[in-house]
Amino acid sequence: MSVGQRIAFYRQRRGLTQAVLAGMVGRTEDWLSKVERGERHARRVDVLANLARELHVTLGDLLGQPVLAEDADRNDDVPAIRDALMTPRRLSRVLYRTAREREAPPSIAWAELHVDAAWRAFQEGRVGAVIASLPDLITLAQQLEDAVEAGPRSRESWAVSARTHHLAATTLSKVGEADLAWIAAERAMNAADQSDDTLVLASAARACTHALLATGRYHDALDLGITATNWLREQAMGGEPEALSLFGMLNLRTAVAAARNHDRHTAADLIGQADAAAERLGEDANYWRTSFGPTNVALHRVAVALDLGDIRYVVDHRQIDASRMPIERRVAHMIGVARALSFARQDTDALEYLLSAEQEAPTLVRQSTDVRETVKTLRRRSPVAGGQRSSDLLGLAERCHAVA
Repeated sequence: MSVGQRIAFYRQRRGLTQAVLAGMVGRTEDWLSKVERGERHARRVDVLANLARELHVTLGDLLGQPVLAEDADRNDDVPAIRDALMTPRRLSRVLYRTAREREAPPSIAWAELHVDAAWRAFQEGRVGAVIASLPDLITLAQQLEDAVEAGPRSRESWAVSARTHHLAATTLSKVGEADLAWIAAERAMNAADQSDDTLVLASAARACTHALLATGRYHDALDLGITATNWLREQAMGGEPEALSLFGMLNLRTAVAAARNHDRHTAADLIGQADAAAERLGEDANYWRTSFGPTNVALHRVAVALDLGDIRYVVDHRQIDASRMPIERRVAHMIGVARALSFARQDTDALEYLLSAEQEAPTLVRQSTDVRETVKTLRRRSPVAGGQRSSDLLGLAERCHAVA
């Protein structure tokens, strides 16, 4: 079903008329009727979040459930990630103490090496490979946590666990597994607290903003992001590149939260703070896997404009040289631009952006709920038969599971 059809389904299940539900979210009955029929889009995510709240469902319920996160190698280990996160051994250290004591402690250096490789794969857009590696990495992180009581390198162990669960939270958010992402983000924050490392905690807070955004809790993401940036501000103002990068990236993610909460003033202020940090950094860098710098600020200006509904701004400012950015970041930008072009009814250009994004990172594109909704819209407006465009669009729709 389309987003509009899902809204209609949940509205009818609750026994609400279109007029009543529209009034709950400050819209007209005509607007809601057109959204449910697919004649117009609910472009602003804050409106969708309000609809979800009034319908007593999650934002993910309205956007559609994720499909299998398969790549060319048929990787689909999300159930294994769930098993690793929800193992009974995480419920009680006391009950499973005997089992832990029989296990040899893992190598911190080995764990750091493999977590860094997985982060690199994520930034390269190889999400299927990351998902395939996460179950073992999460188990390894848990073993490091279990071993810290008897070891002298507890801070390093907790830091590795925080980075692992941060990666899990970010990846799961990206593929639509919002509830699992929140579990991973909470584990990341807990491990970061134990590490007693300012930068580890700031990085983990970024993971939590991802998870909160994925669940539609924009106000909470805004609160966390502002709290974290204020806490990191003094260290960042010292000019340390790592702290500056994390500070800037936290501002960018919090600006997205503000935009989705339709707080235009706060979003602009946070983008401004990130811009100042990027200027002090003076380059596009990748400290702490942030890919932070002037280019990422420019990309986020466009993303924030899209969330605020400023479609013309996105269309007019879509040409950004992101060649130095990681593939994951470039693809996210292309998907956002394609959505804006679709809203502006520039369907040929929208399809071109989606096909280009798919060439760079097939799994990211085919897994995206935003892409599926955009493709459905393009197909509804596409000629019924004939032409290379129709053929390319149908192929993309099939690969994205946008058609039955």
